[in-house]
Amino acid sequence: MPTTPAPFHEAAAGGPPLGVAYWVETSDELRIRVGLWKPQGSVLGTVLLFPGRTEYIEKYAQTAGELAARGYATLAIDWRGQGLADRLLDDRRIGHVQHFPDYQKDIAAMLRAARGLDLPRPFHLLAHSMGGAIGLRAVMEGLPVQSCAFSGPMWGIHMSPWSRPLAVSLANLGPVFGIGTHLMPSTSYQGYVLEQEFDGNQLTTDPDMYQMMRDQLTACPDLGIGGPSLIWLRESLAETRLLAGRASPDIPCLTFLGTAEKIVDTKAIHSRMEKWPRGTLELVPGAEHEVLMEGPDTRKLVFDRLVKHFAHGRD
Repeated sequence: MPTTPAPFHEAAAGGPPLGVAYWVETSDELRIRVGLWKPQGSVLGTVLLFPGRTEYIEKYAQTAGELAARGYATLAIDWRGQGLADRLLDDRRIGHVQHFPDYQKDIAAMLRAARGLDLPRPFHLLAHSMGGAIGLRAVMEGLPVQSCAFSGPMWGIHMSPWSRPLAVSLANLGPVFGIGTHLMPSTSYQGYVLEQEFDGNQLTTDPDMYQMMRDQLTACPDLGIGGPSLIWLRESLAETRLLAGRASPDIPCLTFLGTAEKIVDTKAIHSRMEKWPRGTLELVPGAEHEVLMEGPDTRKLVFDRLVKHFAHGRD
């Protein structure tokens, strides 16, 4: 049970009040952070929110606000190696994981926290990008949720045909030559949103939401990370390849995909959702990678559709 409060950047989060954070320990003795928001009044259930690579719980305060307004509590997580969770390398700017399934240990700690906090059932999963790969394995292995939803899930990584062979070679050979923890070439030590101006970004078409991301990392630089290590890339490619060969579980699933998606492999998403029992793929016209952080009209449509899906999962 989480007994130790953790820092939470309320001012930077910009979401509903009363967000709180806790430290929890994994089975391999890493300290990670979870963040909790509860709605006022009756609660319909709890959303377990799995963020993407580089992300942190404060980024999802507004998402938690949308869910709270519709009656759901939200428990989000800082994965190992990012946010305020323990970093795995001396150079904390590099995103890293030693083995991709290690993220499942973070989920186990998160579930212990949920039970210790006596969070309202049923549980539902909402997973974005890298969190979508982590969440896919979790639901395949029996994550105790009544439904799952994904946003731009990383079930494959988008690469151009010419760059993929080089990236795969570097990811596999780098660790052999002792440089597996080095930054992946073509990426930066600085976080994407701080390096990339709004014009030309691949995350959202909404300038206000993009500015929110930039403001958070400017105010709280300890939350950010830059590009991934070669080992992270090796592990991610291996994990997505392994998961692609497994059948989808028989659990209600809703996946959102922006039609302007450029970060994850859209073919992998279409392929899986075509075969997912009780699965639905929702294409979001004009949206980019961060479907949950698009403009107000898009967000309203997405969150209204999301809670209808959760309600169906409670039946």
